Amino acid sequence: MSDNPKSAPVTDLMRMLSDFRLPAVPDVESLAAAQRRNFEALSAANRIALEGAQAVARRHMEILQQSMAELTDAVRAASATGSPQEKANNQAELVKATYGRAVANMQEIADLIQKSNGEALALLNKRFAEAMDEVKGLIAKNGGNVPPT
Repeated sequence: MSDNPKSAPVTDLMRMLSDFRLPAVPDVESLAAAQRRNFEALSAANRIALEGAQAVARRHMEILQQSMAELTDAVRAASATGSPQEKANNQAELVKATYGRAVANMQEIADLIQKSNGEALALLNKRFAEAMDEVKGLIAKNGGNVPPT
């Protein structure tokens, strides 16, 4: 037995790490530039998504304020004098109009979200296509061979 039982696993690990070889990167500068462009694209996509979320929140607040004003007007109208038949008709029209506005508002919010997500995704798709072109260029630069490992 060994005097130091922990030295064998450490030695095995060191031997394994010394055998580990990273692939050769022919052009470190172009790789760094590509990673920088990837980061810039992600940052821009995040900025677009954040701006979209802020636009949705602003519009949601506007809709809420508008709904509260309409609710106040509806309560005033409901308390106005008139026959029970007139009040029932007015309430039915109010419910119908309110439902229509709610559906339109939900569609508007959904469109805002879809637009924002679409812009962010288009930016990321563009960068991905550029990255694939860069990989093709690196392969062509190496004579059609994948860089050695």
